[in-house]
Amino acid sequence: MCSLCLSSLLLVLLVLCFSGVSSADTVKATIIGKGYRLVSIQETSDGGLLGHLQLIQNSKVYGPDIPLLQLYIKHETQDRLRVHITDAQKQRWEVPYNLLPREQPPSLRQTIGKTGKKPITVSEYSGSELIFTYISDPFGFAVKRKSDGQVLFNSSSDPKDPYGELVFKDQYLEISTSLPKDASLYGLGENSQPHGIKLYPNDPYTLFTTDVSAINLNTDLYGSHPVYMDLRNVGGQAYAHSVLLLNSNGMDVFYRGTSLTYKVIGGVFDFYFFAGPTPLGVVDQYTSFVGRPAPMPYWSLGFHQCRWGYHNLSVVEDVVENYKKAQIPLDVIWNDDDHMDGHKDFTLNPKNYPRPKLLAFLDKIHSIGMKYIVIIDPGIGVNTSYGVYQRGLANDVFIKYEGEPFLAQVWPGAVNFPDFLNPKTVSWWGDEIRRFHELVPVDGLWIDMNEASNFCSGKCKIPKGQCPTGSGPGWVCCLDCKNITKTRWDEPPYKINASGLQVPIGFKTIATSATHYNGVLEYDAHSLYGFSQSIATHKALQGLEGKRPFILTRSTYVGSGRYAAHWTGDNKGTWEDLKISITTVLNFGIFGVPMVGADICGFYPAPTEELCNRWIEVGAFYPFSRDHANFYSPRQELYQWESVAQSARNALGMRYKLLPYLYTLNYEAHISGAPIARPLFFSFPTYTETYGLSTQFLLGSSVMISPVLEQGKSTVKALFPPGTWYSLFDLTQVIDSKQGKYVTLDAPLHVVNVHVYQNTILPMQQGGLISKAARTTPFNLVVTFPAGASNATAKGNLFLDDDELPEMNLGSGYSTYVDFYATVSQGSVKVWSEVQEGKFALDKGWVVEKVSVLGLDGSGGTSALEVDGNPVTSVSSIELSTSEQKYLEEAEDGGKAKSVMVDVDGLSLPVGKNFAVSWKMGIKA
Repeated sequence: MCSLCLSSLLLVLLVLCFSGVSSADTVKATIIGKGYRLVSIQETSDGGLLGHLQLIQNSKVYGPDIPLLQLYIKHETQDRLRVHITDAQKQRWEVPYNLLPREQPPSLRQTIGKTGKKPITVSEYSGSELIFTYISDPFGFAVKRKSDGQVLFNSSSDPKDPYGELVFKDQYLEISTSLPKDASLYGLGENSQPHGIKLYPNDPYTLFTTDVSAINLNTDLYGSHPVYMDLRNVGGQAYAHSVLLLNSNGMDVFYRGTSLTYKVIGGVFDFYFFAGPTPLGVVDQYTSFVGRPAPMPYWSLGFHQCRWGYHNLSVVEDVVENYKKAQIPLDVIWNDDDHMDGHKDFTLNPKNYPRPKLLAFLDKIHSIGMKYIVIIDPGIGVNTSYGVYQRGLANDVFIKYEGEPFLAQVWPGAVNFPDFLNPKTVSWWGDEIRRFHELVPVDGLWIDMNEASNFCSGKCKIPKGQCPTGSGPGWVCCLDCKNITKTRWDEPPYKINASGLQVPIGFKTIATSATHYNGVLEYDAHSLYGFSQSIATHKALQGLEGKRPFILTRSTYVGSGRYAAHWTGDNKGTWEDLKISITTVLNFGIFGVPMVGADICGFYPAPTEELCNRWIEVGAFYPFSRDHANFYSPRQELYQWESVAQSARNALGMRYKLLPYLYTLNYEAHISGAPIARPLFFSFPTYTETYGLSTQFLLGSSVMISPVLEQGKSTVKALFPPGTWYSLFDLTQVIDSKQGKYVTLDAPLHVVNVHVYQNTILPMQQGGLISKAARTTPFNLVVTFPAGASNATAKGNLFLDDDELPEMNLGSGYSTYVDFYATVSQGSVKVWSEVQEGKFALDKGWVVEKVSVLGLDGSGGTSALEVDGNPVTSVSSIELSTSEQKYLEEAEDGGKAKSVMVDVDGLSLPVGKNFAVSWKMGIKA
């Protein structure tokens, strides 16, 4: 459930809040100040460099400059460089080191004055992969990659540049970098990008967590991720790197195509440079720093159904039953706040969701492997008879304004917001979750409205009379409120482009002059609210039963993927929103939050039947796949239209066959950060045609989704990077794309095109209506060689474990990892496995029943079939068959392409034990 207040009031905001031209517009090309000069630099005991920067000339724009800065540089790993700049004489706000663990820079009191170290005379500081260079006056620095000499970041300015030197004031920080004109940039979210995944010059990129509907384009949305990936093609070679500015304050980032400028309203410059040079390497390096993505339970990769407006338990029961009748897979049923008593967290509505009946329902669905998740919002209702509130008050857990709990309004009416920076709050929150879990054994939690969202603005008090009134939209402010403009925290000198309209930064959220634990200002910590709530919720769930937590959060920050999944918020049932959803999902993979998806069919208003058909064909392949709708929208469960049900059975049917592959990708994400859903350039970084492609995506390295994203279309023009691709719905269909090309594919209403790339071994199962049942079915291995290759290899892998365990790793005795290999050489074909820790898979009884090998040369028969070195006789139950493959287009060289697929069926190879299958291909003369 999400607030529609901002999106529905944009015209009002234009009138009330957007008068005149903001500072953000007037100074885009204005040069502020002369920068700093480097006055000292020395080596530190930990191998870093420590220097001091002295202001050259004061400028009054946006307040006085800080006269002396401390500069700290360190190669923290062979592929990560840190550049930290702060006030040399006064401690400044930084992202708390307990929230995002990392090395501490030298303390200020130890660095002012002499250190006993000799000054550095060279202007270059080299690490294994990166080189830091600097100019002293005015100070500017550059970061280069050692292996190729490319300049990745350069803060020095030239008189003709549209930006100036380093600026460092209390409430305004500015720094820029030049960029090659052909660099492709990705990231800087969260926002809805209409131009696709590549950053678009002169589009606004504002970072400040905000409850504004995702239908608003180029607007600061629910998360703040001040990181970008830079991909360049130099001489036919691809080079990627990433830049993180670890700062939680509001900021505008201006990307001009040949330069990028940060304008930040507080904190410090804390830059981290990740050397790459591959896109996967970049995300690996990034997540090794911010935190590896959380392991997800197996069932979370199944299909989820939710709606705001399931008024009572019988409606929920009907939804589950109707999915079963329609033979559409469903793993998880969700409740928005309909289950609550008066919208209050951790409560049950005794009339509409009576506990005995709810528990009986949960027993029923749990017995077949289904799960149940409910929503909780951070706002705690102010109510003297509400135990959660009373315990919170007694433990002093709420954010304060002028010494009293800050009063806001969300769904319950008047609320206070827990301060998750306070250790006492984390303990209290965990206790409330424990109490609620004893009341209702939910399987995960959905934390929403945590930007934090507030239906009111300013300093409020509870009015006489009822609030909310009980009539009209629940998001209309009914508290008695006055604007807060008396402090520089409420009205900073530089106005970021908040909500796309330069609204005050305290608009419809917590007042930015409110205080957290230890006097921390909301002004500084605002964008960390959802992140800190995710950490507290994760800790609470993990402590309940020792099971692997599942948390879905709307607001995210750097490192959120370590604790939670994400959905893209309030989207709209339009074709444009369907298309944009792919870009947002792919961005979050780069942000280290791989478990992500959009509301399938749109949150509001009503989608058309055709759109919902096409959306489930995309959403069935989101990492997180959930249909969710608004209270005011007509019902849009996938069975509501027979045509949509047919598309769902087809697309979700394939997803459920791919669950072992998706779960293995979940494991790879957890150990290396690798996104589950990826842009095509991750696998084809030298193929520049993929750099801006936002209408197709990969699952893992080799499964490509090419959906229909336009109304009335029954074909789709899809890009096929160089190599051979096989249709996953019909393994005999081949597209051989030697140089890379666009191909027009048939895509009638119930068809989504999914292809698997050459050199792959794809583990699949038989599917089912619930992941628990699907997981018990036999395995098929799909092996893909380049079409007609006489010598080729393929490989794949499979991770299996007890998905209730909190950790996802080998060595526990409850997991198995399998590498699959295949070769074809001079007519001999071999497929084999190498197993690590096979006992778990053996105990589960998993077997490989079928192996399909695609792209083989030759049209003759097969012979000499062996399994584990033993010849297969004619009386065996094992069957070997050959099918000629069909090419959708003529071969690019004009010749007649030909290849065959060989199926070996009737096998019973234990997954937990090494196996080998081999045979010889006959070639007709």
